[in-house]
Amino acid sequence: MSVNRLFYENTSDSSYATLFFADYDDVTGRLRYVNCGHLPPLLLRGADSATELGPRQLLVERLSSTSTVLGLFENWKCVVVETRLGPGDTLVMYTDGVTEATDRNGDEFGEFRFLEILKAHRQLPVPDILHSVTAEILDFCGGEQGDDITLVIARCGVENRV
Repeated sequence: MSVNRLFYENTSDSSYATLFFADYDDVTGRLRYVNCGHLPPLLLRGADSATELGPRQLLVERLSSTSTVLGLFENWKCVVVETRLGPGDTLVMYTDGVTEATDRNGDEFGEFRFLEILKAHRQLPVPDILHSVTAEILDFCGGEQGDDITLVIARCGVENRV
């Protein structure tokens, strides 16, 4: 029985959940994932790369939804998507408490500000990126956290892949 069916049969009609699930193969660099209505994780590519023309432009890919949310519909179909991660690529998964954090005027932190912080700190070790983003959000909110701030950041190493 699928997770969707269990959720659909055991919750109220208005209940649903978003889900991002990924399976990563460190040997091949293959990332297989499903995104069931969750905010699209960000895949920062090229953070550590350069060419003879200079630093490579940082590319940002969004791992968009591959199906709808869980639990709202009895008939539900999910598609698994695959991508490859290269050395230095950084995957950033987050909840809406990051981008929807508000300041005292009701303005949202937003994805643009979030991306700018990630770009500015992309060369730091992952724990330092997490600390920097969290500190910026709390500073923006005046220290008043209104929702969860959940971040998961993973970076591929520089060893060779097959």
